[in-house]
Amino acid sequence: MATPAHWIAGARLRTLPAAVAPVLAGTAVAAYADEAVWWKALLALVVSLALQVGVNYANDYSDGIRGTDDERVGPLRLVGSGLASPAAVKRAAFASFGVAALAGLALTVATGAWWLVAVGAVSVLAAWYYTGGSKPYGYLGLGEVMVFVFFGLVATVGTTWVQTEAWGRIGWASVVAGAGVGALACAILVANNLRDIPTDEVAGKITLAVRLGDRRTRLFYAVLVASSAAAVLALAALTSWWALLGLGFLVPAGAGARIVLGGARGPALIPVLQRTGVAELVWAVLTGLGLVLA
Repeated sequence: MATPAHWIAGARLRTLPAAVAPVLAGTAVAAYADEAVWWKALLALVVSLALQVGVNYANDYSDGIRGTDDERVGPLRLVGSGLASPAAVKRAAFASFGVAALAGLALTVATGAWWLVAVGAVSVLAAWYYTGGSKPYGYLGLGEVMVFVFFGLVATVGTTWVQTEAWGRIGWASVVAGAGVGALACAILVANNLRDIPTDEVAGKITLAVRLGDRRTRLFYAVLVASSAAAVLALAALTSWWALLGLGFLVPAGAGARIVLGGARGPALIPVLQRTGVAELVWAVLTGLGLVLA
């Protein structure tokens, strides 16, 4: 298989923030409750990273064999560019899912909560059928729903739960934190799909951006950023006003919003992916710092 260096260069704009931010946020909530467990947080990070890498390889494979990437504006894809065979990329996707499964199984044994196996199985299926299978839901405008649920709520709440093994007020704080990082993870996907509206329409990939159209997709991006700011306020109300440090994410997010609302198109939207990814990490780091200080 050809080296995935080209894939990593483009996909890391979405992979690292979407995988790391919910684990940071979930661990910060656990730390606020004085119940953070570093090795469980590390295992949760392995699960999140492996799933995110797996879904990117799976998307590369499925979009590549469908021809969706034949006229691509964004970062290079392995199958679409011919750098790697479809079979090799498919194996890489399932190898990543396997790593996630092993780390998830370790967490399951450690907590004794075997229902986590079902959560993990659903997560892997959601990752594969985003663009895989005969009727991928990513081609039906449901990609943002998956990102919000699995790389926002599930990843954040799951990270908090495996460390605290409790619900109550801390559980609700984790849900709000998951909504905050999930909204920004969605914003990354929205910016990506906004850029790809012309080529996705030709390829028959009916993303939410294609359904909404150019103008409403740009407004949706702004709504997601605003929703993430609202989540900081809600989290501060549930925990400590130190969490308001998280509003610092508006610096990089605002830069991305100006580009989107300014009407940028095509390759000019690629920097928005980076700025929004940075915003998601900043949201998790600064909010988490506030909760630790509290």
